[in-house]
Amino acid sequence: MISMMRINKYLARSGVASRRTADLMVAGGRVTVNGTIVDTPGYMVDETADEVRVDGKVVSPTESHVYIVLNKPPGYITSLRDPHHRRTVRDLLAGVGARVYPVGRLDLDTEGVLLFTNDGEMAHRLTHPRYGIKKVYYAKVKGEINAEELAQFSRGIKLPDGNIGHAGVTLEKIENGQSFLIIEMTEGRKREVKHLCSAVGHPVDFLRRINFAGIGCDDLQIGQWRRLTDIETASLREKVGL
Repeated sequence: MISMMRINKYLARSGVASRRTADLMVAGGRVTVNGTIVDTPGYMVDETADEVRVDGKVVSPTESHVYIVLNKPPGYITSLRDPHHRRTVRDLLAGVGARVYPVGRLDLDTEGVLLFTNDGEMAHRLTHPRYGIKKVYYAKVKGEINAEELAQFSRGIKLPDGNIGHAGVTLEKIENGQSFLIIEMTEGRKREVKHLCSAVGHPVDFLRRINFAGIGCDDLQIGQWRRLTDIETASLREKVGL
């Protein structure tokens, strides 16, 4: 029986990249099928017969999936490589024993929960808005936020890209002229938490993601990682319908 799938799904299942990144790799001419460069994202691959290469290296779907959580420190780029030779999260993954890539991203100065996997379909669903995966942040912002400003988060705030951002925000405390917030959201636009806080007049001084899809990292020192438990992995699969 022939098993056909789109090239981006094939690359994701091979642990090469997420589907979105795979599309960019295809468009960049980095992927060949049976020796011919493929530049069409919708190209169909027969996983039982076709030879697929990325940058000249043969890749194939992996049966052994790896899922880990990193307690990301500030000062690291959420990337596996950087042309400017800055520190990347890859530098923190010694001993993983598999090629994994980050699920979504955290800004350079943001710390906390960052998931990694070589399961492309899982990564795709965890980051796709359709699945409504919850992300929880702990933020310290400038100034003393009031009830009306807090209400704006749930009503919706216009972002620089023109979209409307929403979040559930709880005030934990006000101390020394700063407000400490718990922020919950299911969206994941670039720098969204910071844009939302700035829009209500309270720029972020400190930001930490404390939970992603039910996974936390309170048991890890900053910069440490661990494999997810079977229970945690099963929970992720249930959340995204796998």
